[in-house]
Amino acid sequence: MATTHTYDVKVEWTGNLGAGTGGYRSFSRDHEVSADNKAAIAASSDPAFRGDPARWNPEELLVASVAQCHMLWYLHLCAVGGVIVTEYEDHAHGVMTMDESGGGGQITEVVLRPGVTVADVSMVEKARSLHDDVHAVCFIARSVNFPITPMPVIRVQER
Repeated sequence: MATTHTYDVKVEWTGNLGAGTGGYRSFSRDHEVSADNKAAIAASSDPAFRGDPARWNPEELLVASVAQCHMLWYLHLCAVGGVIVTEYEDHAHGVMTMDESGGGGQITEVVLRPGVTVADVSMVEKARSLHDDVHAVCFIARSVNFPITPMPVIRVQER
């Protein structure tokens, strides 16, 4: 029997400005994403779709999920592969392409730009190549239908 894991979140709309959804411009896209025993995430839609730019939007959260999953699996592969990572920071970039009608769209690519610091110069090549192995195991990467391209920069820790 296959093992399953479940994830329960609550999404609550907080943007009723008094008239509900009486018109396209009559309501805020603000909402909160929460789960038991976790701090709520203040979210909205993309500012291009009348969202609050100070809040997270679903597209940013999807790109963040891809980057997080990649990082966590990468660190695991390094740990079991003998690569000692001392720092990791990713500046991920996602692209959403709109349909010609303008009524819909989809994420069409995510580029990951992890900056990785390893403990020794002898680990650089393996550290670089392990990024290519992540997609075979990353839960999020295996679940999406757009390309994810890692473009890592590997540095050696200064002594």
